Amino acid sequence: MTHNYPEKIYDKSNGDISCDSYHQWRRDVQMVRELNVKTYRFSISWVRIMPEGHMNKVSTAGIKYYSALIDELLHYNITPMVTMYHWELPQRLQELGGWTNPEIIPLFKDYARLLLEMYGDRVKLWTTINEPYHVCEHSYGVDYLAPAYNYPGIPSYLCGHNLLKAHAEVVHMYRNEYKKRQGGRMGITLDVSWQEPKTDSPKDHEASQRGMEFYLGWFAHPIFSSHGNYPAIMIDRIRSLSREQGFTRSRLPEFTKEEIQRIRGTSDFFGINTYTSMLVTSNDHNNSAKFPIPSFNHDMGVVETQDPSWKGSGSVWLKVFPKGMYNMLMWIKKEYNNPPMIITENGVSDRGGLEDYARVDYYNMYLSSVLDALEDGANVEGYVAWSLMDSYEWKAGFSEKFGLYHVDFNDAQRKRTPKISARVYSRICKTNRIDWSYRPTLNDDQITAMSRLPELTSASSRLRSSIESSSSYLMCSLSLFLFVIFAKYLY
Repeated sequence: MTHNYPEKIYDKSNGDISCDSYHQWRRDVQMVRELNVKTYRFSISWVRIMPEGHMNKVSTAGIKYYSALIDELLHYNITPMVTMYHWELPQRLQELGGWTNPEIIPLFKDYARLLLEMYGDRVKLWTTINEPYHVCEHSYGVDYLAPAYNYPGIPSYLCGHNLLKAHAEVVHMYRNEYKKRQGGRMGITLDVSWQEPKTDSPKDHEASQRGMEFYLGWFAHPIFSSHGNYPAIMIDRIRSLSREQGFTRSRLPEFTKEEIQRIRGTSDFFGINTYTSMLVTSNDHNNSAKFPIPSFNHDMGVVETQDPSWKGSGSVWLKVFPKGMYNMLMWIKKEYNNPPMIITENGVSDRGGLEDYARVDYYNMYLSSVLDALEDGANVEGYVAWSLMDSYEWKAGFSEKFGLYHVDFNDAQRKRTPKISARVYSRICKTNRIDWSYRPTLNDDQITAMSRLPELTSASSRLRSSIESSSSYLMCSLSLFLFVIFAKYLY
C-alpha cells in the first residue's frame, strides 16, 4: 500500500527499513538492559517466517533471526514476551481475502504451530494477536491501515469473527499439545480509548457503557465474560439496524453454541493497549454525526470528542487524561471479574527531540493511575511502555515519535540515542518508584549526540516550553509495586 499509494502516509514514507532491528538487535538488547527492564515485548512478522503465508515456504534466515534475539535476551535474564501477529499479513493471504476469509483460521494455526515448535522451549509469554479492533475496523471498515478497504459495516465483522476463532484454535492447540512441556502462558492484546461520559447525564453514561462494549467488548466479551458471545448490545443493535437497512440477516455473524464455548476462556491474561480517552455522548436518530450507513460507528451510535483543556501530543488523536487509565482498568475489573491484566502498550508521541519532558510527565501520571487502580483492587500484573525507540508509525510515517530512544533514520546504522525519558524510565524500573522530582538534564553524551542531529534542535526548544505547565505535578515519590516490562515491535 505504501509503495502504490504513498499519499496515504503523512510524510509519503514507507516501512521497508524502519529502525532496522533485523541488523541492530544486539544494540536493542543492550538498550533494554540500560533501562533495567526484565521483560521485552516484541512481535514476529508472519511474512518474515513464511513469505507467502503457507508452510510450503519457510525462511531459514527469518527463523534464525528471531532465535538469536531470543537467546540474547535470555543470556541477560530478560524474559521475551512475543506477539504472533501485529498486523503484518503476507500479501498472498490478503489476496485471498485476508481475515475476512475463514481459510485464515487453519493458516494462522499452522503459523502459530511453527512458532511454538521453534521458540516455545524458550518463550513462556505469548500473545496471539495485537489489537483486533484495528486489524478489522481500521483495515477493512475504513481507509486507514492496509489494505484500507474503506468498506464499512460488513467486512470488519467477518474479520472479527474469523479472528476470534483463529485465536481460540491457537490457544487450544497450545494448551493441548505444548503447555504441559513448555510451561508458558498465552493471551491476547485488545485496545481501547477510555469512553468518558461527556456530562454526568444518564444518556452520556449509557453512551460510555455502549462505547466500551463495542470497542473493547467486541473481542473481550467472547473470551472473558462468564457466558461468552458478543455483547448483547452489539447483537441487538446490529440485528435491528441491519433489518431497518434492508439486509436479510444481521451483518454481525452468529456463533454456534459450540463456538461460544470454544472461544470463552481462551486467554491466560487480559492484554490491553491504551493511550488516551474520549468524551462521549449518543448519536441521535437523525444521525447528526453523519456516520456512513451501515458502519461500525453508526452501529455503535457514540459521538466522540476530546476536552480542549487536555494536554496534546505529537498525534492529533492523543490527548493526556491519566484518569482514563484508572477508569478503564476498573471497568475491566468490574465487567470481567478482575482478570489478570497486563498493560501491553502505553505511551505518548511528540515530533522529535531528546529533551522529552512531556513524555516523562506522561509516564509518571499514567503509572500513578495504574498504581491507584492496583490499590483499589485491579489485578494488574504488568505495564509495558510504547516504545523502546522511534519507529514507523503507520499512517503518520516517521513524523510522530513514541520512543524512549531517538533513532536517526538518515543514518545507515539507524543510530539510537537515549532521550531524557529513557533515563527516567530506567530509574523507575530500577527502583520501582515514581520520583516526580527527578528531571535530569542532557548529559555530555546526549549533548554530543544532539549536535550531530541538527534537525532536533528546533523540536527540542518547542518541547522545552511544554514542561512549564507540568510543574504543578511535582510531589513526593510514590512506591510502585508493579512488574514493569517494556515493548517494542520489530521490523
